[in-house]
Amino acid sequence: MEEKNQQEKMAIVRQVELFENAFNKAKENGGMWLDNDGRKAPKLYLKPLQISAFNAIILGMHSDQNGYKTNQYTLFSEANTKEKEGVRMTKYVLKRLLYMVIVFLLVSLLMYSIYNLIPTDPARAQLEPMKTTLKPEEYEQRYQMLRQQMGLDDPLIVRYLRWIGFWPDVNGELNGMLQGNFGYSQIYKTDVANVLPSRMLNTIYINIFSTLVALAITIPLGIYCAVHKRSKSDNAVQVLSIVGYSIPVYIIALIFIWLFAVTLRWLPVFGMQTPGNNFTGFRAFLDKVYYMTLPVLVMTVGSLGGMTRYVRAAMIEALSMDYIRTARAKGLREKVVVYSHAWRNALLPVITVLIGWFISIFSGSLIIEQMFALNGMGQLYYQGLMNNDFELALAIQMFYVLIALVGQLITDLSYGIVDPRVRVNK
Repeated sequence: MEEKNQQEKMAIVRQVELFENAFNKAKENGGMWLDNDGRKAPKLYLKPLQISAFNAIILGMHSDQNGYKTNQYTLFSEANTKEKEGVRMTKYVLKRLLYMVIVFLLVSLLMYSIYNLIPTDPARAQLEPMKTTLKPEEYEQRYQMLRQQMGLDDPLIVRYLRWIGFWPDVNGELNGMLQGNFGYSQIYKTDVANVLPSRMLNTIYINIFSTLVALAITIPLGIYCAVHKRSKSDNAVQVLSIVGYSIPVYIIALIFIWLFAVTLRWLPVFGMQTPGNNFTGFRAFLDKVYYMTLPVLVMTVGSLGGMTRYVRAAMIEALSMDYIRTARAKGLREKVVVYSHAWRNALLPVITVLIGWFISIFSGSLIIEQMFALNGMGQLYYQGLMNNDFELALAIQMFYVLIALVGQLITDLSYGIVDPRVRVNK
């Protein structure tokens, strides 16, 4: 027995010696651990060494009441670790914001160059209504003056810098997109900034209902199908989801218009409110909901198939992992296994689609808004393109680019929240 205890003591002493050697190497190499081959290990700190009270007494080391060795050999304290993680996260976010600015500027230059390749003349379009009232000489004089005021004779790069807000205009002032000037709409004869807010609210109003309803259906349905894989209900949902995913949204819209508006006469076909109504308050809200029900229903049904299959596939993969079998072997309830263990791990691939859906709340649905005569961002963008109102179309396009970049950043940051394994370590 005494020989066995002596061997245990020697093993513990050997572990502490190895620990001390690693600690000294770490100090010599700038706070990084080295492995046996002299390579830097990935972790930047080591948690306190856990030993029993008996071993602490043998080695003459102080231990707290939980049996943890004091922070004598701790490379960094937990507080410093959290502080460093916060600093790394801040640096990561700032770096991503810098990348976003660079990508935004490059895409804006590309889009501005493409729109300027289209043979249009904003100065002539603005003077066209006055052509019949002006003499040819006077018309030409005003035309040349207007081109000079708009800077249309300047090089492309100068016009781009002026449009983005990095180059002064003819008055010597910075008056571009960065200063809040999104251009002048030839259709509405006003600044683009005055046209966007009302259309944006309509788009958000439509999309937020369809997104929330679709998520409330697809996530539970996908989880249910994954848990009851290859059952009759799962097979039926898979067939319906494939059919729904394969049918274009405008076909679904036509079917629903025929069913609910023409045959049953339950819902209106187009519009956003009852013509000539003077409703206020909650009555106006109900009237708007009544007119929005059919397009929201079409958008919801059109998005069910893809998301349901995506959630189902992610959950099936998560449920096949070894830790799920271990959790069930420990006697955990099935709901705990599915929702606390499997769903959280399955959420990592799903979160990209989920955030994409929420970001799409701000973007318009061109086909739906055209079919149901909804005054949203999609219809506004279509009108700008069809009427050569390129400053309006370009402003909307850059808004979509900004939304996409912000959505990508939120997606990357959400990975670390959902799965602690995906954290910023550098």
